[in-house]
Parts: sequence; C-alpha cells; structure tokens
Amino acid sequence: MAATPRRAIAVLGSTGSIGTSTLNVIRDHPDRFTVVGLTAGSNDELLERQVAEFGPRLVALRDPEAAERLRRRLPPASVEILAGVEGITKVAVMPEAEQVMAAIVGAAGLLPTLAALEAKKTVAFANKETLVMAGELMAGASADPSRIIPVDSEHSAIFQCLAGEQRSSIRRILLTASGGPFLDRPPEKFASVTPAEALRHPNWTMGAKITVDSATLMNKGLEVIEARWLFGVSLEQIDVLIHRQSIVHSLVEFHDGAVIAQLGIADMRVPIAYALSYPQRLPNRLPSLDLAALQTLTFEPPDVEKFPCLRLAYEAARLGGTMPTVLNAANEVAVGAFLEQRLPFSEIPKSIEKTMAAHTAKPVTDLETVLAADAWARRVTASLVS
Repeated sequence: MAATPRRAIAVLGSTGSIGTSTLNVIRDHPDRFTVVGLTAGSNDELLERQVAEFGPRLVALRDPEAAERLRRRLPPASVEILAGVEGITKVAVMPEAEQVMAAIVGAAGLLPTLAALEAKKTVAFANKETLVMAGELMAGASADPSRIIPVDSEHSAIFQCLAGEQRSSIRRILLTASGGPFLDRPPEKFASVTPAEALRHPNWTMGAKITVDSATLMNKGLEVIEARWLFGVSLEQIDVLIHRQSIVHSLVEFHDGAVIAQLGIADMRVPIAYALSYPQRLPNRLPSLDLAALQTLTFEPPDVEKFPCLRLAYEAARLGGTMPTVLNAANEVAVGAFLEQRLPFSEIPKSIEKTMAAHTAKPVTDLETVLAADAWARRVTASLVS
C-alpha cells in the first residue's frame, strides 16, 4: 500500500496555546504532516526553537523588532523571515500550504484568515473572533464550506455530530460551557476578582484572553455567533448549557427529536488532530474517557444576569451588521485592561455594554467597514477604561 502523502501545514499563531498544541500533534505524526510556515506575535525565542525543529520555509512575526532579532540569530539561507500583518498574510497564502491552522488570538487574525480563504486554502478555524467580526465576509470568501473545519472543542463536536446529516434537519444546537471559575461566586464579589483567579480555569489550559472570556462567559457568546456562521442556523436555534464537567463538548438536536452528543476528555489536542486529519482520525496516547469514574454529568441553564456578557453577545448578533465587531473589539480592550489590573472584573461587561450603546450598527459590505468599526470601538472602550 502506498504511503499517505504528508499534508503541508502553515500554523498562524504557532507560539500560542492552540499553536503549540497543533505542533505537538504534528510532532507525534511526522509521517502525516510537514510544517511549511509559522507565524507569531513577538515571541521570537520560541519561534526560533520551532524553526529549528520543524524547518519551515517561511515565518513571520507581527512585531517588526522581534522579526529583526530573529534575523540576526538565524542564517539567511535557513528560513525567510517576514514582519507585520503583511508578512503573516504571506504565510497564510503561501502556495506550498495545503492547510492553514488559524490560531491567532483576537482581531489580529482577521486579515490573514480571510486571505487564506480567498486563496482557497483548507482552514482549520481556531480564531472565533474572525467569524464574529466578519462572518458575512468569511462566508462569502469560501465558496466551498467543506474547506472550513472548526477547531474549538464545541464547534468540532457539532461538526462531528453533523457527519452524514442534513443541515436542514437541525432543530437546535446546544453549546456546552464549563461555567468558568466563578460559577458559584456571588456576583457582588466579582469586583474583587484578580487576574490570577480568573486565569485558574477548572478544566482547560488555555491562553490568558480566552480564559478570562470563559470566566465572563463571553467566550460562549462569541461561540454562539461563530456557530451561526459555521453551521448556517438561526440565532434562535442555538442554546447554551452549563456543563461543569466539560465532557460533553456540545450536542445537536434534530427535527425527529434525536439528540447526538460528542464526548471526550478536556484536551484540545483531540479536536486539533481531527481538524488536521479530517476526514480521517489519528491515534494518540491520551487517556481514554472513563465514564464510570465520572458517574455524573450535569447540565443547567446559564445565568445571564450574573454573566451579562452572554446576553450582550446574543444582543449583538440580533442587531447584526457591525455590532458583533464592536462587541468583540470592546471585549478585547476591556479584558486587556483587566489583565493589566486597570479595570475591575465586574466592569468588563459594563464597558462593553456602554460601547455597544454608543454604536449604530451598519451593514457589513466590505472589509473597510469592519476595520473602521473595530478601530472605533477600541478607541471608545479605551477611553471608558482609562
């Protein structure tokens, strides 16, 4: 039997949580994948180690100074080093890359991910913010929906539940959420929450921004908007359930009343591997799910009064146009201010709501409209948190 050709991968955001986990999967399957491109923000030291191990032809750093530092340390013949958003976008569309892992956190991933879709790459989506900001543009950029493979554990679960099913038969999508570290903390004590406390997620190990989003439930709100675009359903067909154990990663209910769920351990290497190898499945050395040891799986509705970020996300999605862009930008600024201890945890949703209230949504007709709304929201929210 002939060997399976190795799939050429470009990893956008290779030094972040999803990016390093992606390289862990590739490391375990050198016969299946080869790395042709890597990008990072400013972590040139980790990127240098990744270049030495995986041997990409092209890399880029968003920070020009970090790119220059890397150029001084690496011989020119070993790898081409680019800088800025333009450099990252060149990695996203490089001809050698068959598949792009879009793992850049936040709005910074918008332009490279959109470019990858327009270049007809198969894109493993781990950057929900791009679909939140510009879902209409993303959907329009990919003439073949099968080239978009979700990586978030919840959307990967839905994707797997829908295998062989007609999208028109969906009654409801049920997104599960762990509830984060403050599910049982009274809201009157939210003002005293520290960044260290917010970053102690009970089940998952993730980057700082997404971990804080999980603590506010904004992450689930962003996933609601993402699911709308990924699976072509209405907002009314998407519900959220608090599932503290993070074992049932999401469920789909069909018109005949059947409910299909995807279960697994809380480890992002599982959905990452599925996205990279789809439609096949790769073996791994992770522990098996032991349901007998768990004994109990619980589900409960979310409290949108206690966690208003989820309510704000639904509101932004209903208003449509540029409002989800504004929601995402305001959240990024507010979360950044909280992590820098310039804004109390309890003020994150208030800052977002004030920014949304000051905005009149416009139709998303082009990229310039999205970028203008994003920049406006960042300025407004920054003035609020200052």
